[in-house]
Amino acid sequence: MLINNLAEFDPAEYLDSDEVIQYFIDEAVATCDVAFIASSLGVVAKAKGMTKSAKETGLSIECLYRALSENGNPNLKTLLAVSKALNVMLKLDPVSENPHS
Repeated sequence: MLINNLAEFDPAEYLDSDEVIQYFIDEAVATCDVAFIASSLGVVAKAKGMTKSAKETGLSIECLYRALSENGNPNLKTLLAVSKALNVMLKLDPVSENPHS
């Protein structure tokens, strides 16, 4: 039996505290996948309110959506502005034996 009415999973719905959000971003950064990190910041921006996030970064909503999409390629200045606006830290740890590499 096929189930055709499954709702799409939206991780933004589960980012309900600063601790959960920081853990979510830490796990994204640990992948070392720039597109995934940017997309994860987009999920957090959505959870906190895209309009508010855009206003706090000084970027337009369209620019924010584009930069934080899976196909986006935000520069470091944008990533830092977004992380500050979202009140998250992008922690970069030294690589020893990274299981994600």
